[in-house]
Amino acid sequence: MKIFAAQVEEGKEGKDGKPSVGPVYRNLLASNGFPSVDSDLNTAWDIFSMSVQKYPGNRMLGWRPFVDGKFGPYVWKTYKEVYEEVLQIVSALRASGAEPGCRVGIYGANCPQWVEAMEACNALSLICVPLYDTLGPGAVNFILDHAEIDFVFVQDKKVKEVRLKILDLHFGCIILRFLVVVAVMVCFTSLTAEQKEMAVQTGIKPYSWDEFLHLGKVNEMEILPPQPFNICTIMYTSGTSGDPKGVVLTHETIATFVSGVDLFLDQFEDKMTVDDVYLSFLPLAHILDRVIEEYFFRRGASVGYYHGDLNALRDDLMELKPTLLAGVPRVFEKIHEGRETFLGIGIKKALEELRPLRRRIFDALYKYKLAWMNMGYKQREASPLADLLAFRKVKARLGGRLRLVISGGAPLSTEVEEFLRVTCCAFLVQGYGLTETCGPTTVCFPDEMCMVGTAGPVSVYSELRLEEVPEMGYSPLDDPPCGEVCVRGKTLFSGYYKNPDLTRESIIDGWFHTGDIGQILPNGVVKIIDRKKNLIKISQGEYVALEYLENVYCVAPIIEDIWVYGDSLKSMLVAVVVPCEEDTKKWAYSNGHAGSFLELCSLVQLQNYILSELKNAAERNKLRGFEHIKGVILDPRPFDMERDLVTATLKKKRNKLLIYYQVEIDQLYEKLAPGRR
Repeated sequence: MKIFAAQVEEGKEGKDGKPSVGPVYRNLLASNGFPSVDSDLNTAWDIFSMSVQKYPGNRMLGWRPFVDGKFGPYVWKTYKEVYEEVLQIVSALRASGAEPGCRVGIYGANCPQWVEAMEACNALSLICVPLYDTLGPGAVNFILDHAEIDFVFVQDKKVKEVRLKILDLHFGCIILRFLVVVAVMVCFTSLTAEQKEMAVQTGIKPYSWDEFLHLGKVNEMEILPPQPFNICTIMYTSGTSGDPKGVVLTHETIATFVSGVDLFLDQFEDKMTVDDVYLSFLPLAHILDRVIEEYFFRRGASVGYYHGDLNALRDDLMELKPTLLAGVPRVFEKIHEGRETFLGIGIKKALEELRPLRRRIFDALYKYKLAWMNMGYKQREASPLADLLAFRKVKARLGGRLRLVISGGAPLSTEVEEFLRVTCCAFLVQGYGLTETCGPTTVCFPDEMCMVGTAGPVSVYSELRLEEVPEMGYSPLDDPPCGEVCVRGKTLFSGYYKNPDLTRESIIDGWFHTGDIGQILPNGVVKIIDRKKNLIKISQGEYVALEYLENVYCVAPIIEDIWVYGDSLKSMLVAVVVPCEEDTKKWAYSNGHAGSFLELCSLVQLQNYILSELKNAAERNKLRGFEHIKGVILDPRPFDMERDLVTATLKKKRNKLLIYYQVEIDQLYEKLAPGRR
């Protein structure tokens, strides 16, 4: 059996109230200690500035201008051109009073201006704070205040939102502080006269992009590069309490991660080149896209940004012809299925439209290539004939030049991963990581079919072990070893901004406790199998706080109790609802239904009514779309200790609830999305 990780410490039985811990694993490249980091690569600024020197004329950032009512072909800025604009932004920031350590917010969709503002932060030892609103209502407000943002770069579409958030607080004490702290707002494009006036009224100096660059041209000043220990970015991520938590990453952490990717990729025959192109559509405010782009900049390669409409992403694929595509599982599920109007490249849907004979030929070629891949042949060598006859058409739907596909943010189903590995004529790998681990802390190997359905072995500059979770029955000393995934190493975050208590709770004896339950396979590969906390990710890669949602939905009068369930391989939430018997009978009387409480709970009409009440509760509380309940199971019997569904203090035992309702949940998901496993 091929081994992919090195065990460097033995596991230990728990004692004195401490849980058992499993063996410590490292990457095979670090079995005798972490490798030395490139001495010239110490900060995020080094990543960019070194590439400007090496590759000044290479295409760096690309976008599609909107001309004559449509998006045109990609246009590009070179590394030198980006560098020159970054220097102008640096000068403008210094002329506006920016000093090392100031916090700079960036709020908007991925675009060249986003990256230029980020690199200006790096050049001036400022702290980049991405802003985004998918964390929930008030998240942008919270981050602006919590991080004490000094300057804001904002997309034109977001200017109004920022302004409204400011005005909403105008009569509260918080706005007084906000007006003092935020000095400058720079729009990615231009500002209307009304937008400028409103900004001025709230005490903020507004600039269009060109105005700010001009300010830098007439006030040239030197850069103030950071030290490795300086904070590079504070990235906010979901918290169980409702407020986002700020993850602090230093320059050294990001530079070390990039060095680790260098070492990891050097193992393989296929090398990254300056001709590689990445299509960026995952938010730059998320760690995965950020570190991918950092690595592309390290290699002098190109990043092209999608034009803003995910439903028309195929146009960008055809225009850009990327060699790397990264996404969350939901993206690849839709590519695979094509049941929705997303991408317009659904493979499965296209197969269903083939004539029976051609479909049988495709299936035979699929099984033939898969068999050779399972025997250890590389995907490009497993069946060139099958690629020529069938799978090159799949590759063409993805732009025609794709070499690597990365899935992250949540587990990708084995079915979809296997299918895409065979048919897209490119490497497909999964990884596992968090903002706190500076992106992937495990990653699969290309062409290793034994890793399908897993997250791969631990990365170069990380150590990983499992810790016992007795309340869930997981032990790292059992066979198979299972437990909470704990990470230590050189790419770990420094702590949560202004939250020392949460930092101490999360990092114990140098080990970051992720809250995810993992299993170590005999070959050293990690598989994520559960979630310790009641915060889960669904297949879009979005976090969902289950307990918070249950508190929101329980307000509906007809809801006696509710258990919200989400599967990381699904895009929808479902729930088991215990209806209030009194309100249910009132509803039945008003709507002409008769029967016992048990009989009423079997009515489709009652299910639909409860779904409508849940929808009303979600809208009243301004829940995001993926937090809405899409299907319900009604149980007239309350969750009880007799069935081991709750504790003595009536806290829900989520793993027990899942076991108890598993069959009905599977049936419900099949009903909501027929044909998907």
